[in-house]
Amino acid sequence: MRVLLGSGGIGTEERTALFRSLLIGHYEGCERIVFIPLATGNHEDRATRMRELLGLDESRLVLIDQTNAETQISASDGIYMGGGNSFLLVHELHRLAIVDVIKEAVLGGVPYVGVSAGSNVACPTMMTTNDMPILLPETFDSLGIVPFQINPHYYPGKITFNHQGAAHSHYGESRAQRISEYHVLHDIPVLGMWEGSYITWDGQEGRLIGNAVAFYPDGRSVDLMDGAVFDGSLSHRQSSA
Repeated sequence: MRVLLGSGGIGTEERTALFRSLLIGHYEGCERIVFIPLATGNHEDRATRMRELLGLDESRLVLIDQTNAETQISASDGIYMGGGNSFLLVHELHRLAIVDVIKEAVLGGVPYVGVSAGSNVACPTMMTTNDMPILLPETFDSLGIVPFQINPHYYPGKITFNHQGAAHSHYGESRAQRISEYHVLHDIPVLGMWEGSYITWDGQEGRLIGNAVAFYPDGRSVDLMDGAVFDGSLSHRQSSA
């Protein structure tokens, strides 16, 4: 398997350059990549921006055809799942009945890239998303191409915000508290990925690029540093490479 998952947060030139470099390397040898921006409503615009980022034309980065999605995915040798709202994305994937065909393609070696919502749906379920439930999917079940859950856009602690020139604390729940609520009911570990972070996954082992926090069902959490190597239970070691 060749899976690359990102949290998002590429708002600087340095982060954009890293993102582009990772994608180009991940898709090496791919002649036809299907782009699936179903988590948003502006599909053509998203496709244009992604082509510009990667320097690919319409024949190589192909926008998904919702009237022929299954055949198109089966004929592609790369998949890019864009970000947006995870509830919308899961709803659309099941509506088009392409969950199994995507999973089979990725398990068969087709490179997959997902960012934000595209990372959420790579997990067993979308239950650790941050998104508003703007509609109700028929199920929260997702692709399951990684055996753990991901919380994209994770940040440690609580946040402050600026209002009229003064810093104010936000007194709502932290992301860690939200993940602990998930673990009251579910026993799958969760990887909280900082902005600008990525993981690669080969079916057995993952590697972190950036920073993340591993949350376990027993309430433990461990900070993971750049280069950490982990398995499907998020048991990890720090790479010497």
